[in-house]
Amino acid sequence: MQEYTEEQACFPMQVDPTRFNPGCLLPYGLTTAHIHAAMLDFVDFLGFINQQLNSKALPRLESFLMPANFSSIVGEFMTMTIPRYCKSLVKNRYHNGHPDLIPHGVFPDDAVQHSTEGIEIKGSRHASGWQGHNAEAVWLMVFHFDSNTANDANLEIGPKPFQFLGVYAARLELQDWSFSGRSATSRRTITASVRQSGAIKMKNN
Repeated sequence: MQEYTEEQACFPMQVDPTRFNPGCLLPYGLTTAHIHAAMLDFVDFLGFINQQLNSKALPRLESFLMPANFSSIVGEFMTMTIPRYCKSLVKNRYHNGHPDLIPHGVFPDDAVQHSTEGIEIKGSRHASGWQGHNAEAVWLMVFHFDSNTANDANLEIGPKPFQFLGVYAARLELQDWSFSGRSATSRRTITASVRQSGAIKMKNN
């Protein structure tokens, strides 16, 4: 395994456009070229931020944020950036609305609290087992990545540059989710997880 210095790890790995599935089926006029462009923007953004932090002898963004918070940044960045390239999609303007991206001009003020039309976006370090708060019949797109975390120093894991490992997308149905409720005394967050059937759909695409 290649070893990196902290300075080298400030430069994320580039995204190879030839790795995308040419037969991928996507909705609302979205293409793999749009997704690739948005991913390149994230790589540029993170590289810029981390190089600036390094110049002040500060740790990289992914090295001090809580892992879930950094994953959220990846997802939010992609939600914000994809519509720059795919004009038929917009970021849902409803606060905490679902899904994250919706077709432009379909809903008043491009805002909807809940709909099955659109694409839910997630960033994740995991290749499967993705979770949401509810089981939804909707398009789901996961940006799978690898990076350091805030826990790596304690585990003696050395610096490594951020890299995207995959993008998986498909329309999931309710049966592609498993729902985990909670007891009356539990404080655990209610979650739904993508079943293997859903992960297979997404990865095959």
